Amino acid sequence: MKTIQVDVVSAEELIYSGQATFVALPGEVGELGIYPRHTPLISRIRAGSVRIQKPDGEEEFVFVAGGILEVQPDSVTVLSDTAVRGKDLDEERANAAKKAAEENLKNAKSSVDIAAAQSELAIFAAQLSALRKFRQHK
Repeated sequence: MKTIQVDVVSAEELIYSGQATFVALPGEVGELGIYPRHTPLISRIRAGSVRIQKPDGEEEFVFVAGGILEVQPDSVTVLSDTAVRGKDLDEERANAAKKAAEENLKNAKSSVDIAAAQSELAIFAAQLSALRKFRQHK
């Protein structure tokens, strides 16, 4: 069985490093699926779940708040400012952050404040969606 090295890195730490048989993640214009020996590419990614199929059949989930993807025939690297292991996602905290972002959007005065609040809101909505996907696969 062919595998590919997968590294998911946040600004703070290496979140995941290991071999995989398949990786799925939210590309800028749609879902991307990557198998070993994939054509090289670099792309931006949206906030959402990175699903890593391990050689033993287990799946690893990582939430990323957007970032950059680099694919080489033998490796996949995901760089994100914020990345959280699926098992570490906290629904209560994500809901509280989403409500705070909604409140910031209501109180925004300038177009810059509105854009920042909308971006935050999209990230926390994606985080909640990733948490639901993680729970469904457990």
